[in-house]
Amino acid sequence: MKKKWIARAALGFPIGVTIGYFISILISLIWAEGYYAPCVPELIETAGNEIRAVLLQAVLSGVLGAGFAASSVIWEMESWGLAKQTGVYFIAISLIMLPIAYVTYWMEHSVQGFLSYFGIFVLIFVIIYVIELFVGKRIVKRMNDKLPDVKKD
Repeated sequence: MKKKWIARAALGFPIGVTIGYFISILISLIWAEGYYAPCVPELIETAGNEIRAVLLQAVLSGVLGAGFAASSVIWEMESWGLAKQTGVYFIAISLIMLPIAYVTYWMEHSVQGFLSYFGIFVLIFVIIYVIELFVGKRIVKRMNDKLPDVKKD
């Protein structure tokens, strides 16, 4: 399990950097009025200059990707029930996502900013969870529907 966790984290790091980079391009296309805005101005100010801010955001995006990827092993804990897996996974990714979002200024540094960001985070988690639940049920139904054919052979 430990090797799987490390392998997933190693794969997740570059994926996280890539996703972070594409998100910065998308945000620039929408809000930067024709300019590339690699990160929020508050992060640049805190980091001291743009290159330090971009480097920090890239590393933390990689850490985020590694954390999400490594946390996926929780879904393979067969001795755990679905509720326990869901709860532990949600706590794990929250402990990864929220501090990184705070440090990179992806959320406003206020109680309202935190609550708004956390609310959106929970909403996205629930939507993805429900979609995955329905997809999983559909796969299981297909497998069960094929069982009579397998028994005949």
